[in-house]
Amino acid sequence: MHDLFRMEAESQTAILAQGLLDLEKDTVSEESLENLMRASHSVKGAARIVGIDAVVAIAHELEECFVAAQRRKIVLTSAHIDLFLKAVDTIVKIAHLDEPETKQWHSKNQDEISKLKQQLSSVLSGEFSVVVDDEVSQVAEEVEQSMPSTNQAEIGGVSSSKTKVADNVDERIIRINADRLTRIMGLSSEILVESGRLRPLTDSMLLLKRRHVELSNLLESIKESVDQTPVSERTRTQLLDAQRKLTDCRALLSERLVELDDYDRRNSNLSSKIYNEVIASRMRPFSDGTQGLQRMVRDISRKLKKKVHLVTEGKDTPVDRDILEKVKAPLTHLVRNAIDHGIETPRLRKSNHKNEEGTIKLSASHMGGMLTIVVEDDGQGVDLDNLSKKIVSRKLAAKEIVSNFSEAELLEFLFLPDFSTKTKVTEISGRGVGLDVVRNLVQEMNGKVTVVNDEGKGLKFSLQLPLTLSVISTLLVEISGEPYAFPLSRVDRLLSVTPEQVKMVEGRQYITDDDDLVGLIPASHVLELQASAIHYEEFHVVVVSDRLSRYGIVVDRFVGQRELSVQSLDPRLGKVQDISAASLTEDGIPVLVIDVDDLVRSIDAMASGGPIGTLKPYTDVLSHKVRKRILVVDDSLTVREIERQLLESFGYRVDVAVDGMDGWNAVRRTKYQLVVTDVDMPRMDGIELVNSMKQDNQLRSLPIMIVSYKDRPEDRQRGLEAGADYYLTKGSFHDETLIEAVVDLIGEASE
Repeated sequence: MHDLFRMEAESQTAILAQGLLDLEKDTVSEESLENLMRASHSVKGAARIVGIDAVVAIAHELEECFVAAQRRKIVLTSAHIDLFLKAVDTIVKIAHLDEPETKQWHSKNQDEISKLKQQLSSVLSGEFSVVVDDEVSQVAEEVEQSMPSTNQAEIGGVSSSKTKVADNVDERIIRINADRLTRIMGLSSEILVESGRLRPLTDSMLLLKRRHVELSNLLESIKESVDQTPVSERTRTQLLDAQRKLTDCRALLSERLVELDDYDRRNSNLSSKIYNEVIASRMRPFSDGTQGLQRMVRDISRKLKKKVHLVTEGKDTPVDRDILEKVKAPLTHLVRNAIDHGIETPRLRKSNHKNEEGTIKLSASHMGGMLTIVVEDDGQGVDLDNLSKKIVSRKLAAKEIVSNFSEAELLEFLFLPDFSTKTKVTEISGRGVGLDVVRNLVQEMNGKVTVVNDEGKGLKFSLQLPLTLSVISTLLVEISGEPYAFPLSRVDRLLSVTPEQVKMVEGRQYITDDDDLVGLIPASHVLELQASAIHYEEFHVVVVSDRLSRYGIVVDRFVGQRELSVQSLDPRLGKVQDISAASLTEDGIPVLVIDVDDLVRSIDAMASGGPIGTLKPYTDVLSHKVRKRILVVDDSLTVREIERQLLESFGYRVDVAVDGMDGWNAVRRTKYQLVVTDVDMPRMDGIELVNSMKQDNQLRSLPIMIVSYKDRPEDRQRGLEAGADYYLTKGSFHDETLIEAVVDLIGEASE
């Protein structure tokens, strides 16, 4: 019952706090007063059931005050709002006590409770005087701690801040332990990943089906030879029997393949639905994470004698519960800084032709598969000259160097620990604690923070965060023959670099990217793995960075983007260097998730302590392996690029042609090991291209693969009769299918 009371108190005090802030702007608002009266009445009833007399008394006095204001018996002022907010804070404090502590706390604080009740009664009697000013002087520090926090027992999928007292919610609600919901989330994400393991099985059966077709064609050709050669009747009978059995096998395989494909589709759909439902149950509106911010803005701005208005956009944006809890502290820091550092005093704003009241805008949205939270103000922004002087005075950089810094480089110093632009330490700021904490907390969630300064007009912080911490979007790569994953949100860009583009400066290798030098280091070296024996004519580079350093991590190959269900490492292992978590790929192979910040720090330490591993020289690359070359012919840009990127990711060199005529010209001037072509194309279609190549003495032995949307048996037969070695349909096209077919025809990428 006490847990139920705590939940009810959290819900209703959130309504009371927000309603009082709204009431301060319009002290005669009928809607605000009605909601406040009902919320205080609900708290009173809940407290009476569990026998918490102090809350009953306070809530009763609040209710009487709101009823009197409704009847115009009293006129409310900001001083009254201060007192009412203090009463709400007291209810919150009592509600969060454990049941055995409640009576003990009440007896220890009985005088304060009595004093608060008398002050509330004096509002009704008209004898109220402003006696809470001294107590309000420290509210800026206390309010952050009094912001309602999430109880371990939560209401699945229902937001307290969205509850309106006047609403009738026709939903059944159950309580579920947050840890149990997290475990369910982990299991559902594993199911989602596991469902993908059926796809390789389906693809292998497709390959088996192709082998049946090849075997059938072989038996047919043997039968034709037998028909022209005298053999025994027994041999002829055995051959016919083999053909019949093979036909039965093909029919059975086709049936099972259809059933498996249907099961795979239904299983994937069901897994996605389960996962989405569990995700939805963990989601809470963004407004739940901003409870108390308006109160904090009001109190701090009044203390600093400023006028500040907080605007919140995207209140209904769904956010994962874990992320919402972790993001509260960064948002509080940013909003406090905006009030103290950014927003000017009314007098100064007026002299700068601004409204006396400053505005802080807080917004949340889903963008590009990420949660984006923006905190911006219309204050004075960052004085770059003042910032430069602070950097020099702190001896963080020489004056000559600082003068050449760009604005972005200067702003990076704001995120250093123990760094503040304030010259005076106050209760609000100036201790150098804040933005470094913000960045660290965001990076712990695999997110990043960016800042944009408009000097004299304001400052904007953007936080990019994953939608959930249970499943993350990653870039899967191969390092020393093993899969590793980079969180996609921490990857700056991907590059393919030729050895000629690699420059050597003071014994270290670099490339130029957007006019910046980016140091290269083999991933196998920094992770202390054995270097791969395979070398390519191009280096595959993952560019990553933290706030100070930027490096290009050279991997064996890019595997592709994957959604991974991440599992925390066993705490008994301690902190595993350069690794943050573990997961499984679709086919059950363990994969380690890279800790990008730790990786960059490791490289920094290596760079300062000695030589960094270098890439193989160009001559070594050429002498070790020669990559096979493939021509992709397709009039669709999308298809061309998908096939090119896929083949290149497996080490093949790939050229493209935009139609059959372009492809015909290409094969006559360049030596290829394979041609992959579409059928329907302008100028010369794929069948004409195949015919032309098979009639050419120099090209007739060149393997040809057709990849087409046409999946009728007669289309396939037409392509094979023209001389194509493989016929794949785009409708059943998968990465593994194409690669397996290519390997069947010409082998691995290097020789």
